[in-house]
Amino acid sequence: MKVRFHLPDFADNFKFNLMFLTMLENSPELFREGVEIASVYGVFPPSIWNGGRLKFGMCSKDFVKGVIKTFNSRGIPLRFTFTNPMLEKKHLSDDFCNMVMHLADNGMNECIVMSPILEDYIRKNYPNYKLTSSTCKRITDPEKVCQEAEKDYHIVVIDYDLNHDFETLEKIPDKSKCEILVNACCNPGCQHRSHHYELIGLEQIAYANHVRKYPNAPFDQEKFNSEHPEATYEFSCDCMRRSLFKVKDLSCHITPDEIWEKYVPMGFNQFKIEGRTSDIFNLAEHYLYYMAKPECLDEARLIFYRNLWKNDVISVNNF
Repeated sequence: MKVRFHLPDFADNFKFNLMFLTMLENSPELFREGVEIASVYGVFPPSIWNGGRLKFGMCSKDFVKGVIKTFNSRGIPLRFTFTNPMLEKKHLSDDFCNMVMHLADNGMNECIVMSPILEDYIRKNYPNYKLTSSTCKRITDPEKVCQEAEKDYHIVVIDYDLNHDFETLEKIPDKSKCEILVNACCNPGCQHRSHHYELIGLEQIAYANHVRKYPNAPFDQEKFNSEHPEATYEFSCDCMRRSLFKVKDLSCHITPDEIWEKYVPMGFNQFKIEGRTSDIFNLAEHYLYYMAKPECLDEARLIFYRNLWKNDVISVNNF
């Protein structure tokens, strides 16, 4: 039995995820049966193609090479979150994103896609990449979900509003290619979710363009709002700051026992843990909650935090 998890952020959480992989390799007795790491997803900032979560910062070419080599040498693919819904054709030639694609074009790495124009571009210019259909598409119609699962995608991430719609999930023909997002922080049935993705996409484009022109100047949020009237209203969302203990109360939440006792027997074996913008303490709790054996949770937490401290991933500045 394989229970495959996709983990958040290979760039900002590089050392964090590396420490977790090392712990998983060195102390398998602490973890549930069949746990595997299927990929680490995210982007190298400042990727203009990025979507789903805003990612600021800048990564050097050497850092990009190092991260690719480190994870790939362990058999772990990087999966790029190229899900910006606001892309235009002019963005396809972005130097930074294409540089990353060239560096990681070894047949192992993957892309998560939403925009049809970017998907077509990647299929044509980077055919070695396996493609994932993003949950950002917000496909909730049962018939369309099944149609999406039958398309030429390596993985299809199911909209998490369907997490407990077992009538729809049972009808999916190839459940092994479908990925379930288990710890979504967004309100179930949120009417603003798609628009939120659009606003994030616009801001990611503005940020990437700013960094290209003014690499040493701070990004001006007020200027962005003034230049983009469609994004000037106050969009306030506290969902992304929810802790594991708040997320557990949401109806779309899937518990570890449900994974092993319900979803895996149904034929699902791909599970996504979100958290690209979570602090490392919240993220650590999510990882151990889902993958550690319940009776080993306290011991696993102590070992993991000690490793993070020893390797300077956490310090007194985190408290």
